[in-house]
Amino acid sequence: MLTVLAVLLVASAAFGLARHRALAVANGKPSALHSRPVHHAVYAALLAAGPALALWAVWAVFSPLVLRWIVEASLPPELLAQGPELRRFFMSTVLRLASGLPPTGEVTPDLAAAAAYYSRLSSFGSLAVLVGSVCLALVLARLALSRISLEMRARNAVESWFTTALWISAAISIATTAGIVFSVLFESMRFFQFVPVSEFLFGLQWSPQIALRADQVAGSGAFGAVPLFAGTLLVTVIAMAVAGPIGMLSAIFLSQYASPAFRDVAKPVLEVLAGIPTVVYGFFAALVVAPWVRGFGESLGLDVSSESALAAGVVMGIMIIPFVSSLADDAIMAVPQAMRDGSLALGATRAETISQVLIPAALPGIVAGFLLAISRAIGETMIVVMAAGMAANLTANPLASVTTVTVQIVTLLVGDQEFDSPKTLSAFALGLTLFVVTLGLNVIALYVLQRFREQYE
Repeated sequence: MLTVLAVLLVASAAFGLARHRALAVANGKPSALHSRPVHHAVYAALLAAGPALALWAVWAVFSPLVLRWIVEASLPPELLAQGPELRRFFMSTVLRLASGLPPTGEVTPDLAAAAAYYSRLSSFGSLAVLVGSVCLALVLARLALSRISLEMRARNAVESWFTTALWISAAISIATTAGIVFSVLFESMRFFQFVPVSEFLFGLQWSPQIALRADQVAGSGAFGAVPLFAGTLLVTVIAMAVAGPIGMLSAIFLSQYASPAFRDVAKPVLEVLAGIPTVVYGFFAALVVAPWVRGFGESLGLDVSSESALAAGVVMGIMIIPFVSSLADDAIMAVPQAMRDGSLALGATRAETISQVLIPAALPGIVAGFLLAISRAIGETMIVVMAAGMAANLTANPLASVTTVTVQIVTLLVGDQEFDSPKTLSAFALGLTLFVVTLGLNVIALYVLQRFREQYE
């Protein structure tokens, strides 16, 4: 961080000096310059900071690999003759000692010497990068100042650099998305080499634990995901049954009945629900809602599980109320005031105006909001883990314990796992299925929004 601060300090000085020099070249008349003084200042600051920060970033990324390679090459021959596993364990202990962490075992003289050598190399490298980055920033700042003239096209250069940065940012986003998709797809294809697609999509029993005896389920686990799909659908339906009406009615009240002062307070307060961590909702569901649901059900003579889909769905519905409410409110408020006034002028009541004019006009936005809320509910994990359980039961009973796709993904990937068994690879197949479903819902939401959107003048 010291390197970054030093480079930014040089860039700030270059900014001020370049602006002053541009005005001096123009004799105090900025109109004589091709580009404004601020463009020359930004040009100097970016030229000074960009390559220097790039040098620091390259060192920060690759220095652990370089230092590890140098230290490992300097180890005694008897240590180098050991197997790769022992060498990796030795180097990991060296890194712990060099970072100031306690060792995992006895500290031998070779281990202490290697850790000290690593620390010296790291300190020297950091100092070298600091000096090199600052010197590079100073040289480039001097170069930028020497280029300032009446004809210099600093604005064109700055705009070109910003355009390039935007292209790089967009490319990184696309590459990241593509990497995630292809990695999940590749691992899913490996899973489907063990388990047929038909069994995964239409099987009625989910037991990914590899059996120890031949008389257990399928001898190698059962990977029918229908119970997971059913549990996900059940919890989502319950959540939308809570969030849909409450969110929609809240949006109607805030947009049509509430005073501006009340709306300015109530809407931010309502949207705070979206910012509460899901683990807090999970605690609330497990400690408050689930016991209450069980006690109420038992008072009616019903058999209620201590972990039920109803408890998880209700709390999840509370969590996604802001998604429905905010999007529906924005869609209703986007309807022109002239349509409201025209309906009221024709003798319609406020309720008739809302049901016959505003809701139909805002329906595309409302439907898109509902679909996005469904996608959010499908992807929720923590609330289901803490309130609905992890039992893969194929049931439509909201009082029973169920599990969802996301919960099973977390369960399958927790701890040390071998990524060559159907049990672990099934998590990627579930992730691919979840990705396809949520992507489809988002595409449908965008299609509805664009296909049925009304254009008002």
